[in-house]
Amino acid sequence: MTDYDLIVIGGGPSGYKCAIAAARLGLKVACIDKNSIFGGTCLRVGCIPSKVLLHSSYQYVHTKNDLSKLGIKVKDSSFELKEMLEYKDARVQELGKGIEYLFNLHKITKINGLGKITAFDQGNLEVSVEGKTLKTKNVVIATGSNVSPLPGVNIDEKNVISSTGALFLIEVPKRLVVIGAGAIGLEMSSVWKRLGSEVTVVEFLDRIAAAMDGELSKSSLQKQGIKFLLSTKVEGIKQNSNSLSVKVCSAQDNQINTIEADKVLIAVGRKPCTEGLGIDEKIEKDNRSFVQVNNRYETNVKGIFAIGDVIGGAMLAHKAEEEGVAVAEIIAAQSPHVDYGIIPSVIYTQPAVSSIGKTEEELKSTGRKYKVGKCQFAANGRAKITDDAEGFVKVLTCSTTDTILGVHIIGAYADTLINEAVVAMAYGAAAEDIYRTCHSHPDINEAFRDACIDAFFKK
Repeated sequence: MTDYDLIVIGGGPSGYKCAIAAARLGLKVACIDKNSIFGGTCLRVGCIPSKVLLHSSYQYVHTKNDLSKLGIKVKDSSFELKEMLEYKDARVQELGKGIEYLFNLHKITKINGLGKITAFDQGNLEVSVEGKTLKTKNVVIATGSNVSPLPGVNIDEKNVISSTGALFLIEVPKRLVVIGAGAIGLEMSSVWKRLGSEVTVVEFLDRIAAAMDGELSKSSLQKQGIKFLLSTKVEGIKQNSNSLSVKVCSAQDNQINTIEADKVLIAVGRKPCTEGLGIDEKIEKDNRSFVQVNNRYETNVKGIFAIGDVIGGAMLAHKAEEEGVAVAEIIAAQSPHVDYGIIPSVIYTQPAVSSIGKTEEELKSTGRKYKVGKCQFAANGRAKITDDAEGFVKVLTCSTTDTILGVHIIGAYADTLINEAVVAMAYGAAAEDIYRTCHSHPDINEAFRDACIDAFFKK
């Protein structure tokens, strides 16, 4: 007799979603995580706390700078960082309790500790945790990812910090250097710039948000006063008595400069977390330590599966959640499908940036004929009402079939609006389909419809 039908190692988005989905399908499930609050990096030191600080800091600058346009007068607006951090921590605790409630509801065994696979025989797998050995028919590895270091740089979380350290600063750094202009670097830059830091972002590539459509990347955050050094490499970081010196080199002219900083944030990516699982000699990994799986998320060992950041691909919580549900359904003998072509990406800055499907650069590289439809938020009634007229919706469609191939948005509502595009593309919608679907007025979603109309009527 096995103790469980499934043991999930890792309680982040992929892990807890997998456990809940499997329990709903009638499997006896345990989920193991080393942290008392389940939810993984996303809940504890990632998606959720960063968005809380983005929201809090935006509310502060919006109150200070923008409410007077609406006839609302606020005198002497200020912020208390300690209370902002307490608010952040409270939201994390609440959401963690929500996961615990769902585990109890679905009779999932929650185990705190380090899970290690100790037996690899098909149908008789064993996982040890806290001195106990648990038997199971299936194991799902959902251990997520850790911060990628910068070669030669020590992240001490005091002066040289990671995205985790950036969420717990007890005072606003006067000068902050951020290395990396991806989602994490841009979001954390926004938070601390709003709260008073002098922020410089150093990016090795020639544009920010390089994974997104090039036109979105051109719309930077420089209006907020963030300084960007693009096509620039970090040569080293030196600790001085009261500050840090960041040595950088321009790829264009090889000119070397030094930037003085009080804190340096390393945001150059993430790496899979596979240490301590007992899989090094048994489970195949690639040269970057990502666990290798087949199209059923199964490793080279029967009955052992892996999902989320640990297998690579887009390191996004919602992508990991989709895989969690899918692998639960596979184990329960169902036939799920994850469409990786319509996984949205969002950067929660102000304006926000979102993207789904093909970029113009990708379509050009394959020679595919396409049309571009656009709607500027300046032409949208709701955006004008809320004083959010900056940005646009860009829709890419097939020139022959009118099918929507990609949607790219920059603007205050980009993070929410992209989900209408997700649904449209999931059902193979053409621009004409959106054109002929009634939208409420005045509403921000009309901008997506108007961009589709523009694409449909393009010659």
